[in-house]
Amino acid sequence: MTSDQRQQLKMARGARRSRSSAARHNIGIKDQSNEIMFRDEDIKQLENIHELVQGPNYVEVICGCTSKKYGDQVGKLKISSTGQFQINCECSAPSTCEEVGVLEEIGKLTPEEFEKHSREKEGGPRKWKSNIWVTIKGKKVPLWKSGLMRYYKHASNEGKLGSSSRRRGTFHRDEFLLCSKCKKERRFRLRTKQECKAFHYASMIKKWKCSDHPYDKIKCGDEEERASRKSCRGCPRTSTCKGCTCCVCLGCLRCRYLDCNCRICVDFMQNAQP
Repeated sequence: MTSDQRQQLKMARGARRSRSSAARHNIGIKDQSNEIMFRDEDIKQLENIHELVQGPNYVEVICGCTSKKYGDQVGKLKISSTGQFQINCECSAPSTCEEVGVLEEIGKLTPEEFEKHSREKEGGPRKWKSNIWVTIKGKKVPLWKSGLMRYYKHASNEGKLGSSSRRRGTFHRDEFLLCSKCKKERRFRLRTKQECKAFHYASMIKKWKCSDHPYDKIKCGDEEERASRKSCRGCPRTSTCKGCTCCVCLGCLRCRYLDCNCRICVDFMQNAQP
């Protein structure tokens, strides 16, 4: 073997060792862009988080959000290799949470939806990165301090709000009913099938009154919402939307019912495509 051949063999062995070392250093889960998401050294930094579980393409951890009225609402935060954050709500454990969000699966919510669901009817700013917490060494630590936010990817999460499911009208904005007695408009929040059904049947009552509200205890003497507050009806695209394809539903199985004999429901059930 000549000196040149020995030199080439030495260089080839060195290159193989370098690739092997790099591979050992980059052990982890890759996302679709071939970027390492969960390196072994990263997981070590998170090992103090209570009940952290590492799956084949995700990590999962117990999380929660505290309500002044209802206390701690618990869920499981699942972070996929694409950077998507999804929370399986366990507020009704051992039974299943009935809340449905943009993911269109019962009990599976985005962080924003989980915070809103947990702190329902409470004021204050919506800051899910601060209000949702995980447990580290026995203490509740907000997500932004936990080290988990480094895996959050805006495109993987915010893209859901503009998905085809929203454009098809499966999201329902808040609606108002006029009291036949005091002539004040009262808000109905339409996020679950039960809430949609309650509004549907209430809207068919010709002389509906404030006292007939199925969820909120309202009296005719209570103040009506200000016009500026009424303009906010929960549209995912813009808070003051007056009606768009994202928030106006023209008919779906959440707001049309087989057991209802009204013309709207009958026409939908007869003509809707499966």
